[in-house]
Amino acid sequence: MSVRYPRPLRPGDRVGITSPSSGVAKELRERLDVAIRDVEARGYEVEVGTCMDGTGHVSAPAADRAAELTAMLTDPRIRAVVPPWGGETAIDLLPLLDWDRLRDAEPTWLVGFSDMSTIMTPLTLLTGTATLHGNNLMNTPYHVPEGLLSWLDIAEAPQGHRFTQTPPHRHRSAGWDDYRAHPDVRELTLDTPGRWTRLDGDGDVEVEGRLIGGCIETLCNLQGTPYLDTSAFARAESPEGLLVYVEAADDDAFTICRDLHGMRLAGFFDAANAILVGRTSAPDAESLTQHQAVLDALGPLNVPVIADVECGHVPPYLPIVNGAHGRLVHSSTRSELTQTLS
Repeated sequence: MSVRYPRPLRPGDRVGITSPSSGVAKELRERLDVAIRDVEARGYEVEVGTCMDGTGHVSAPAADRAAELTAMLTDPRIRAVVPPWGGETAIDLLPLLDWDRLRDAEPTWLVGFSDMSTIMTPLTLLTGTATLHGNNLMNTPYHVPEGLLSWLDIAEAPQGHRFTQTPPHRHRSAGWDDYRAHPDVRELTLDTPGRWTRLDGDGDVEVEGRLIGGCIETLCNLQGTPYLDTSAFARAESPEGLLVYVEAADDDAFTICRDLHGMRLAGFFDAANAILVGRTSAPDAESLTQHQAVLDALGPLNVPVIADVECGHVPPYLPIVNGAHGRLVHSSTRSELTQTLS
C-alpha cells in the first residue's frame, strides 16, 4: 500500500455534502446555504445528501450515514466530500463502512475535523487514501488569514505539490460566531496574540515524517482496535517516522492527560519523530494545565512536542493532510509546517 492522493479539484467537479455525525438544525440552514454558495462560486457543483437532519445528535441512523458516505466516496462523479461539521458519535460508522469498496475506488478527498477524525484517520491508515484535516463546510466562508490555506486551496493542488503554512500569531480567545443571527459572517475574530510553544524543552526543531493525527477525544476510543494502527502505517509508508498531531476539543486537563497516556501505551505515538498539539480552549484543572497534561503523558517519548498549533477547535485553521510528507520547523524566530503531496 502507498499513499493515494485524490486528483485535484477542477472547475465543474462535484462536491458531496453529507453529515456522517451531526446534521444541521433548521435555524442554521441559512449558514449552510451560504457555505454551499461559496463552494459553488469556486466553480464546483454541489450534491447535498439525505443524511442532514439536525434534530438529534446524529443526522440519520448509522447504517444510512455509512451507506451515504461510502456511496459519495466511491462515486466517480464526486471529487470531494465535506461535512457541515463534526459531532459526537461517528464511531458507530466504522464497522458499517465498506472498506473494500473504499480501498478499491479512485480516491476522493474527505475533509473535516473534530469527530470527522474518527473516520478520516482510519481511512488513511486502512486504505492509504490521503484525507484533509481542516475546515468543515460551515467554516469555509471565513476569510483565510495570511500564512494559512483553506481546504479548497489544498484540494485543488496536484500530487507532488509542496506548500508551507505559517502561524498568523493571533487566534480567537473564546466562543463561536452566532450563525443564527449572522449566517453570512466571513471575518474570523482573532483577538488574542499567540505563538507555537515547545513544551519539552528549548532549542530549535527541524524534523520530518508523514503526517497523521486528529482529535484526542474521538481517536482515544479507537486505541487497540484495527482502525488506529499507526505503527503498521509507519512501517509501510514512512519507515523514517511520523509527525503526529493531536488536539483537544473541550475535555478537561485530567481527561486529556489520561487519554494521551492511554494512546501512548497503545502505541499511537511509537513512530513519532515529533508531535504537534493544537491550541485549545478546553479547561485547565487547578493543579494541571492542558500543556502540563500533554507533557505528563508524552514527555516520556523524548521527541519534540510543539503546542498551540492552529490545527484544532480554536480558530484559525491550519489544514493538515493525513498521509502527506511533512517538515516541521520551529525556533524562536520561525515556525512553519511544509507538506508535500507525495
